[in-house]
Amino acid sequence: MRSVGVEEELLLVDAESGTPLAVSGAVLAAADRVAWQQADGGAGAGEKPHEFEAELQKEQLEFATKPVTHMGELQDEIIRIRGEATRHAEKAGAAVAAVATSPLPVRPSLNAGKRYQWLGEQFGLTAQEQLTCGTHVHVSVDSDEEGVAVLDRIRPWLAVLTAISANSPFWQGEDSGYGSYRSRVWNRWPSAGPVDVFGSADHYHEQVRAMIGTGVLRDEGMIYFDARLSSSYPTVEVRVADVCLHATTPVLLAALVRGLVETASRAWRAGEPPARVGTSLLRLASWRAGRSGLDGPLLHPETMRETSAAHAVEALYQHVREALRDHGDDERVRRAIAHLHEQGNGARVQRRLLSSEGSLAQVVIECARMTNEG
Repeated sequence: MRSVGVEEELLLVDAESGTPLAVSGAVLAAADRVAWQQADGGAGAGEKPHEFEAELQKEQLEFATKPVTHMGELQDEIIRIRGEATRHAEKAGAAVAAVATSPLPVRPSLNAGKRYQWLGEQFGLTAQEQLTCGTHVHVSVDSDEEGVAVLDRIRPWLAVLTAISANSPFWQGEDSGYGSYRSRVWNRWPSAGPVDVFGSADHYHEQVRAMIGTGVLRDEGMIYFDARLSSSYPTVEVRVADVCLHATTPVLLAALVRGLVETASRAWRAGEPPARVGTSLLRLASWRAGRSGLDGPLLHPETMRETSAAHAVEALYQHVREALRDHGDDERVRRAIAHLHEQGNGARVQRRLLSSEGSLAQVVIECARMTNEG
């Protein structure tokens, strides 16, 4: 069974006002202290000290789960690490909120370090304003050739994942009108978004080398395709999702992405060619998903014609259903999809909170509570 790992980016906020706080250094220092104490007690020797890392802005904290094969274990990991993030943030006078953009106005603070400073100088406001929190799903593949075959075949389905995960309706104190405004801000990067069919691993790597060779991008880490081969792990990495408010949603995403990878690999091995959907159409599907979330129309992944969000999600489910059954994920996915349609994704929850609580500050505070509760 293919292993799955998830990376999440969390927003660091003031627990009383909801305002983003530039305290990632202090939070990581708190995590370091706990790791050292555990090491002195004989725990964790020779392992990575903890799961947390800095991100582009000081108002962010990133973590990565270990690779697992069972979705129940993945959910436990996400809940555990979110809880640890909350405890470390409290020591820095902050809280963590699984929201993909800050509902309240913010002027982000670039982290120190040559790479981040280079990004600030190269991309100006694009980098300075880029305070967005996403979810990245890694699924194991046997080779780069299989990985690229998967990338070529999952292209039309990725926008539906953006809609499912949409959790960023507010931007700089205003309702953006989008379910996932993070996806629009993220796509300001010149290497972000949908890409053409590659056809082979050689062509993929040739394209990556050519892009870095322009000098516009610093390194392979700036290949921000919607889905890419990981430069660090033998995985396909899908990067289209917002960070999700409830811990069950990234598990749903992980199950669906693993289903997409397995379904695409089987099609490749059977000699079935990828759908030749133009990248321009995929960009429209991506925009539509960011605009609507689950509260408006989407483009159907197979026809690229407008359909309801429910029909688009159902099409994705039916596309990967055989793989879900083989992985033992079918019942979990069906329950999670039904819950999403009933209760809504993060964007709907945030707007509902604003209506009931009356202020964006209370929206952030309540989202931080939900993040901590798992």
